[in-house]
Amino acid sequence: MAPHVSSILASLLTSPLLLLASLFGALLLYISAVILYRLTLHPLAKYPGPPLAKITDIYLAYYAYKGSRHLAFHNAHVQYGPYVRLGPNLLSVNTATALKTIYGFRANVRKGDFYKAFPSTPKAVSVHSSIDKLQHARKRRVMSHAFSDAAIKSLEKYILANVRVGCELLGRTAEQQSSETGTSDEKAWNGVWNAAHWCEWLVFDIMGDLVFGKAFGMLESPVNRFATDLVGNAAHRHLICGTHLTIHNWHLDKLLFRKIAGQRAQYMQYSKGQAMERTKLGLDVDRKDFFYYLLNAKDSETGKGFTMDELWGESNLLIIAGSDTTSTAMSGTFFYLAHNPTALRRLCDEIRNTFSDVEEIVTGPRLSGCAFLRACIDETMRMTPPVAGVLPRQILAGGMDVDGRHFPAGVELGVPIYAIHHNPDYFPRPFDYLPERWLADPSVNPLHDRLAHAQSAYNPFSIGPRGCIGKGLAYVELTVTIARVMFLYDLRIAPGTSLGGGSQDLEIGRTRTTEYQIKDVFASKKDGPMLQFRAKA
Repeated sequence: MAPHVSSILASLLTSPLLLLASLFGALLLYISAVILYRLTLHPLAKYPGPPLAKITDIYLAYYAYKGSRHLAFHNAHVQYGPYVRLGPNLLSVNTATALKTIYGFRANVRKGDFYKAFPSTPKAVSVHSSIDKLQHARKRRVMSHAFSDAAIKSLEKYILANVRVGCELLGRTAEQQSSETGTSDEKAWNGVWNAAHWCEWLVFDIMGDLVFGKAFGMLESPVNRFATDLVGNAAHRHLICGTHLTIHNWHLDKLLFRKIAGQRAQYMQYSKGQAMERTKLGLDVDRKDFFYYLLNAKDSETGKGFTMDELWGESNLLIIAGSDTTSTAMSGTFFYLAHNPTALRRLCDEIRNTFSDVEEIVTGPRLSGCAFLRACIDETMRMTPPVAGVLPRQILAGGMDVDGRHFPAGVELGVPIYAIHHNPDYFPRPFDYLPERWLADPSVNPLHDRLAHAQSAYNPFSIGPRGCIGKGLAYVELTVTIARVMFLYDLRIAPGTSLGGGSQDLEIGRTRTTEYQIKDVFASKKDGPMLQFRAKA
């Protein structure tokens, strides 16, 4: 070793301050080199975006923590155009052609590293969080048995039983108020209901019945209602940590976001307890609930079923994905109908002219034929998609072309759902609730010539091989519940309340009073609207 080098090393070792300064200088040099690379040499360097987002994932992690990540994507596209760099290695693309290319069956991609923060258990990933394409395909083949049309039809009686409880709960108050206070128009309205709470309790009870063979009893008892908050915070933790993986890898969430991390841990234990209790029953049950199919189903190619850890992991997923997203779409539909009297009146007429008794409202041709009902639900999920942000995909070896632009392996791309659902190129009047935009009849749809364009950009359940496996179940729950409520009751916004809508004193993107507001926590946190019901005349 040269004498001058030895002298420098000796000086560093004998002078802690000099050593510390040297380490700090080296770190500063490294950070400067990383920033320079990301701004000038990275494959995404030429794309516009917020300057901080190009340098660090802290930018999106901040919005993930706030619950407004979906608005950050939308606002960025309004400012910068259809191609926006919103992370050091993430490009957000706001076009329907990119949607098909990135998420389609032939896409040369896998799920992004974002999903490494979504482990269902310490030893297993779920069909949702599985990054490996072959592993995901195996899990999806097993899960498909539980979500087949035949399986869902066999479980419909349990869905209907819970919907009856929910509707009766509304009816008890409506009938009591009507009999006690007279029959005048104003006095016939019942007490005030928070629609978000009612929808959460109902859908949780349905999922308890379908997954574990018993309802959670949330509609009629407050004992298990704490679980709704646990689900939201579990999803929120995953979003924050997935947006900035260093937080996940170093377990910093336990230090930085103690409440969120703590409630996520509580949720994991809660779902594990439910899964273990149901597993003890095995296949000796009186119904073929989801766990029956999960315990019994085998991969047609490998002959393998799920391990205990995988069963726990899938039950984690089923509770979150099956309850939160559907309840958001349901409460959102009530919000938009209550704020749009013409649409509400038209839907009530459709339901009440199609059915003569509430018990006729079951899945089948007549319910499927209620085109305006489906249009109201679809327009709700366009306006307020339950999963509103980006589902990132990482390009595999060989690269990929998107909209005529080539991207190399390793780059992550995604289409932000809320942003593309409010892109006026596909949805004229994007912030107006217009269910008729989804109707095929040109005599009732003034935007009929844009219908195919709108359909090309619509993706509340994602698309392709990773599209939501529970889409069919969600539509069953939504159509049956909303149709039965519309058949039985009139509804309105409780006078003097505005919960659920935007406000002028909120952040950019939350000022529209007639838009149902959510906090994007990968799933959705919501509150309101406050509704009143009365028995139909």
